[in-house]
Amino acid sequence: MTAFAWDPVQYNRFGDERGRPFDDLLARVTPAGDPHLVVDLGCGPGQLTASLLSRWPASSVIGVDSSAEMIVAAEQVRAGLPDAHARRWHLAQADLRDWAPPRPVDVLISNATLQWVPGHLDLLAGWVACLAPGGWLAVQVPGNHEAPSHAILRELRHSSRWAPLVGPDVAPGLDRRMAVAEPAAYLAALAAAGCTTDVWETTYLHVLPGEDAVLEWVRGTGARPTLAALPEASRAEFEAEYGARLREAYPRREFGTVLPFRRIFVVARRP
Repeated sequence: MTAFAWDPVQYNRFGDERGRPFDDLLARVTPAGDPHLVVDLGCGPGQLTASLLSRWPASSVIGVDSSAEMIVAAEQVRAGLPDAHARRWHLAQADLRDWAPPRPVDVLISNATLQWVPGHLDLLAGWVACLAPGGWLAVQVPGNHEAPSHAILRELRHSSRWAPLVGPDVAPGLDRRMAVAEPAAYLAALAAAGCTTDVWETTYLHVLPGEDAVLEWVRGTGARPTLAALPEASRAEFEAEYGARLREAYPRREFGTVLPFRRIFVVARRP
């Protein structure tokens, strides 16, 4: 799904902030008893997926991610678990567009992953078909792609200085990444698939510590494809220009840097 290497350590620098939407999403998933099979598509470094083992102590859990680096990190998390938990958790490196479950799924989760998949609305009906009767689909995607953090990145990529390296003529895929629909579109797609669906959005106000906090945040997610596409000799200069613009857009205050972050939540239940 992605052609660049993820850095689990950088991603986890803001683990608490990244984990809260996962918890808020799962709070609306209320199966009767423990589901037999739970799947996390886009499991990342694995800490959040591991929490499902305690949430549903009788469930088998499969974590899927396209990134070899993330699967290695998740394997390390799995290795540190008690044997009874580790035996119930399986990991697979695969593109979520192609992966198919071994049997009907009772709870299928995709948290902060589908923004990387163009046309992902078309996947939802197929995922519903993978659910067992009464099964749950839970999806969360960032809805902040018009925020300054992303708008500035696009402006730089299209600028005369950086377009020859990461502009649309040489790296067209960068502009196609991280596109999500509005909440009503998710509701319509899943209602058409016959599901009872709950869709909502939340804007978190994350208070981030340290210098260049927003730059550090986007280094682990939205800016990573651009940074990976840049020649190593130019990366520091790009980060310096990008970081200066981010400091203007997100000024540091005495208590930290506030990063408003809109997220879209979708929970659907198959009849």
